[in-house]
Amino acid sequence: MPTITDELVAEHRVLTERCGLVDRSERGKLALTGSEARAFLAGQVTNDIVGLQEGHGCYAAFLTHKGKMLGDLRVLATAGELLLDTERATLQALFDMVRRFKIGFDVELHKRTLQRGLISLIGPHSRAVAAAEELADVEHAHAAGEIAGRAVRLIATDTGVDVLCEADDTDAVVAALLQGGAQPVSEAAAEIVRVERGRPRYGIDLDDSTIPQEAGLNERAVSFTKGCYVGQETVARLFYRGKPNRHLRGLRLSEPAEVGAELQLGDRIVGRLSSSVVSPALGPIALALVRREAAVGETVDAQGGATAEVVALPFA
Repeated sequence: MPTITDELVAEHRVLTERCGLVDRSERGKLALTGSEARAFLAGQVTNDIVGLQEGHGCYAAFLTHKGKMLGDLRVLATAGELLLDTERATLQALFDMVRRFKIGFDVELHKRTLQRGLISLIGPHSRAVAAAEELADVEHAHAAGEIAGRAVRLIATDTGVDVLCEADDTDAVVAALLQGGAQPVSEAAAEIVRVERGRPRYGIDLDDSTIPQEAGLNERAVSFTKGCYVGQETVARLFYRGKPNRHLRGLRLSEPAEVGAELQLGDRIVGRLSSSVVSPALGPIALALVRREAAVGETVDAQGGATAEVVALPFA
């Protein structure tokens, strides 16, 4: 059962008022090089890769032929390569997809997970701490930089700045960021901020039964003007002609509830809690894919005794 502690309250304050630091070096990281890297990846993922300019990036999903998500990823365009990062749990699926379908393309695949560190700075002071004030204020914009004499790549996020560096430089970079005003925080505290912002996470809120539109990802992750890609037919048909049976929603809970708790509207099960936290600002809140009959404003019963108001995202 999610709870709130004095430590989490203090860390939440750091994340929302100052600058918190979370080491996310475990995320899966790959790179693609070769003259046809963009054309190849454009045929495999949902967003526009060919149109990416150097110094910009995008969020995308990779799908089955039936339009179900196998994972999601961030793509960053540099002068010499496309940098990809994904949840560690979906790294193998992404690696296998690239390795399987790159045959016939001028594309080389490079492993970067163990070779690169990734540090997330979260909070309003993140740019100052990372000396990234000149970084474009657009999510996924990125630029080369230097911290503690080490070469880094600074990446704009929706909550701050990510710092990508050589794995051997991670400790030195972290030490410099802490000296510059960042404060270490737990992943649990960062998860509270993520849920408050209504950002679903693959492997927690999304899985291989999810179509991007159900999770509200069309605007962030899907291009409807690019060329063909795996799973496009289902995604386009649902967007232009259909209505999703489920939607990612927020739940304002009367009391904390367990992840996995069934949500019931009348005598029908309409979903299950996927993320459940206690926010210092908002109280018990959660994310869930719920059936469309559980519309915004409805009250549902959560397994275990809590009730929940269905709300639009983000919470804050």
